Amino acid sequence: MRLGILTGGGDVPGLNPCIKAVVRRAEELGWEVVGFRRGWAGPLNFNPDDEEESRRKWLMPLNRVAVRSIDRTGGTILHSSRTNPSKVRAKDMPEFLKSSYPIAEDGGTTDCTTHVLRVLEHLGIDALIPIGGDDTLSYGARLHQEGMKVMSIPKTMDNDVFGTDYCIGFSTAVSRSVDHINALRTPTGSHERIGVIELFGRNSGETALISGYLADADRVLISEVPFDIEKVASLIAQDRVDNPSNYAMLIVSEGASMIGGDIVEKGEADAYGHRKLGGIGQIVSDEITRLTGLKTVSQNLGYMMRAGAPDALDQMVAKSYGTMAVQKLSEGVHGRMMALRNGKYALVEGDICIQGEKRVDIGELYDVTAYRPRIAKVFDKPMFMY
Repeated sequence: MRLGILTGGGDVPGLNPCIKAVVRRAEELGWEVVGFRRGWAGPLNFNPDDEEESRRKWLMPLNRVAVRSIDRTGGTILHSSRTNPSKVRAKDMPEFLKSSYPIAEDGGTTDCTTHVLRVLEHLGIDALIPIGGDDTLSYGARLHQEGMKVMSIPKTMDNDVFGTDYCIGFSTAVSRSVDHINALRTPTGSHERIGVIELFGRNSGETALISGYLADADRVLISEVPFDIEKVASLIAQDRVDNPSNYAMLIVSEGASMIGGDIVEKGEADAYGHRKLGGIGQIVSDEITRLTGLKTVSQNLGYMMRAGAPDALDQMVAKSYGTMAVQKLSEGVHGRMMALRNGKYALVEGDICIQGEKRVDIGELYDVTAYRPRIAKVFDKPMFMY
């Protein structure tokens, strides 16, 4: 058996341990593992007619020696991209494919899936293990529909892949965020200001919600609930007054928006239709100063949330997902996604990620009038309580 593996979308801590687990278990079975570099860009850009150069640029042979120490670091040795081979734009089309896959109009896209399947067949890939969020895994589901054996592994620090209670990267992102939020209390408190901290989180505010809850922030603005900036400013100003140290902390999910407003985006949409988020924290910070006259400390944590090595939980889940994917392939199972359900490892349908949306349970976990976590019931809830 020859396995292909790739990582797509944003990097998170835990990808390297997952890759290592796949390679270690596969070698125990006498299987070979080939890594595609840069996510789905790997098979898209591989040119079977230019074998030597394509292998050098787009493939990484993986064995025990190659992965020996990678689990000690964050990120992914395979690198990543947001490539979608089913919607390739003219500027992303490999030169050698342009004559075979013409793009009809400006701004249009072309489906290059037949080329990807040709590459997988050419390389003798028997099964493919994509590690990614719902965008990356949705294309994996497409390949399974086309007859490729696929076993998907969910990762995202937003923890928002539908069908699983847990995605690789979430625990470390929360841990990093809590550490930085508490560290930022130092300058915020020293200058008696209001700290406004923006965290990643496009459609789901779970990372901001749990981070704010654990760091005991005064208010938390999440993607699912549009907010009234005048009310937020009034509340956080009063929080500052009520604090004997005369400061307050406000957490903002990057996908949060004002009532009647839009999320703050910029730049060109990627291959999955997403533009780059970021900036709502600074807008909120400026509005608080305008409305209250109080100074703020504004900080976008951004990539610091997913920088560095994975914590113990992400190590455990990543290695377990990787091991389970190979184990189940050896049993003849494919077309599934690794998952955690009710505290146990499980398999779900591979295309479940496109069957629904995973969002914060507002009624159970959030006070929409006070703009803060409200976790009053814990009994019989899963570890992360959503």
